Amino acid sequence: MRIALSQLTTGPDPAKNLRLIEDWTQRAADAGADVVVFPEASMACFGTPLAPLAQPLDGPWADGVREIARATGTVVVAGMFTPAPGGLVANTLLATGPGVETSYDKIHLYDAFGYRESATVTAGSRISVIDVDGVRLGLATCYDVRFPELFRAHADAGAKATLLAASWGAGPGKLDQWELLVRARALDATVWLAAVDQADPGTAPGPAPTGIGHSRIVGPDGTVRHALAAAPQLLVAELDIDEVAAVREKTSVLANRRPEVWR
Repeated sequence: MRIALSQLTTGPDPAKNLRLIEDWTQRAADAGADVVVFPEASMACFGTPLAPLAQPLDGPWADGVREIARATGTVVVAGMFTPAPGGLVANTLLATGPGVETSYDKIHLYDAFGYRESATVTAGSRISVIDVDGVRLGLATCYDVRFPELFRAHADAGAKATLLAASWGAGPGKLDQWELLVRARALDATVWLAAVDQADPGTAPGPAPTGIGHSRIVGPDGTVRHALAAAPQLLVAELDIDEVAAVREKTSVLANRRPEVWR
């Protein structure tokens, strides 16, 4: 399976960002990608008022992503914002393309490092997986990476890889934490971890998480197989899905769990 990570920088205008998604998806399709993963907040960057621009999953922005996926024959995963009760929004991943139509609302909200995502965003409550060419993939968003139970839930649901879309907050130690966490979550669940972040926008970091780049593809043994730097860049890589079974046979962390002890 060929996965493309589209490490771009989005701005506050959903229409302009949709054109970016169209351009980058075409480039990924030309490189043979089956799945094209865009960052969290692909619809509009954080720091933008979210409620006025949120759209439902059957709205024009999501339909635009569907058309891009249809035209290129790829599965596209992109972060958007959908309306939620009380004037809030959901931080949603849309996954659409041949044989795929689902969404995931971010479960763990980023109330940390001086930012309070829960002030504008409501939390999701269910995991989401997709099947592409017979391979099951889990969906996760940014701050979720600090919670290993989600990635193990993907594995329990049959996933061989997790697609992690992020808009990582900058700051002291945050790059080290990002690199450590994406490797740890792959190893925790013995899955491939395809983690795409917003590129570093090149501005002074504020409280809003706007990305630092450094997208990664990590093998099920926790080793980094492909890595980007901070600037916008497209990464297309092949995942050897058979490697998951081989790693799980040697590193039996899923089979050796003792959940009854922690209940």
